[in-house]
Amino acid sequence: MKVLVLNCGSSSLKCQLIDMDTGERIMKGHYERIGGSISLLRFNVRGNKTEIEKPARNHKEAIQRILNLLMSDEYKVINSYDDIGAVGHRVLNAGEKYKESVLIDDEVEKTIEDSIILAPIHNPACLMGIKACKSILPNTPMVAVFDTSFHFTMPDKVFMYQLPYKFYEEYGIRKYGAHGISHKYVSERIAEIAGTKDINIVNCHLGQGCSLCAIQNGKSVDTTMGLTPLAGLPMGTRCGDIDPSIVPIVMKLYNLSPDAMLKILNKESGAYGLSGVSVDFRDIERAAADGDERSILTLDSRAYIIAQYIAKMYIPLGHIDYITFSGGVGENGIEERERICEYLSCFGVKLDKEANNVKRQEALISAPDSSIKLYVVPTNEELLIARDTNDIVSNLNK
Repeated sequence: MKVLVLNCGSSSLKCQLIDMDTGERIMKGHYERIGGSISLLRFNVRGNKTEIEKPARNHKEAIQRILNLLMSDEYKVINSYDDIGAVGHRVLNAGEKYKESVLIDDEVEKTIEDSIILAPIHNPACLMGIKACKSILPNTPMVAVFDTSFHFTMPDKVFMYQLPYKFYEEYGIRKYGAHGISHKYVSERIAEIAGTKDINIVNCHLGQGCSLCAIQNGKSVDTTMGLTPLAGLPMGTRCGDIDPSIVPIVMKLYNLSPDAMLKILNKESGAYGLSGVSVDFRDIERAAADGDERSILTLDSRAYIIAQYIAKMYIPLGHIDYITFSGGVGENGIEERERICEYLSCFGVKLDKEANNVKRQEALISAPDSSIKLYVVPTNEELLIARDTNDIVSNLNK
């Protein structure tokens, strides 16, 4: 079965086409600036890479263009839309109703829509992708794979907030976490390396979005993101955990609406807000290397906070066997990994600087006498989404 995997943003679309019978990733694509006057599609089919500048007015047009390219004489990897056996959608949050991946029907769509309050940035984009696929591929089964599912093994003492209980009873206000698909993939990969699930892992998914997950015997027991992906670690443009009183104080000082304040917290804070340099960590690293004081402060503060949160994971885990780095910055950030591990030296963590000189590839980067094994593990969320989608759709035909 060929599974199309979609990860939709408000103006972007990431996708892969995976042949589940062979395990081959046939296509990888990234459509940017959907809805703008200039849209860019980066397209890779079996190593044949191209960039196409062509406007896509909406997600439906973007998906249709990608499928037509797959049928074109240049690529010819599918003969018709019918060759797509299923579509897997990454969905951030559906509250507590769906704790596992599920076949999408009208009820599932409605639940995702009702959960927009829990994921105001991500869920509307997911729905755009689902509706676009329904109109293009009306007879193709679709599966929702939730970024929160992996964290439903957290105990209530971990996911409950010390707020009036009615907030949880009436509106599901609790910690849900995110990046669960990535955390699950990395935990399964480390279990393969270790030869057992009976291990304690802290996975550091570090990119524009950042979160840690404490994983015990293959299950999430704590994570840093909360009700929404805004909580926890500082990120590319998100503030992470702050004193809640800052919000109403800043709103009063600058006469801001709730939506304007949320935009600042989600889009104008984090490394970008503190450094004032860029939303791209590579730019901030270069500025820091050139002596820019705010960039140096941004990176040191970020590493300090990440190390603090790793230390907190000793409480749910008892001990840590592996610390893993995934996500765009985790997989490529040689300097970031070094800064974080320096703060963890009090726990006997030792980085092998030569082994750490690696990007975008799996590697053991700890010194032989490190108290905890350190690994870089490139995540593969799309493969996990494709697996869940394949399993659910295959069972329909039995």
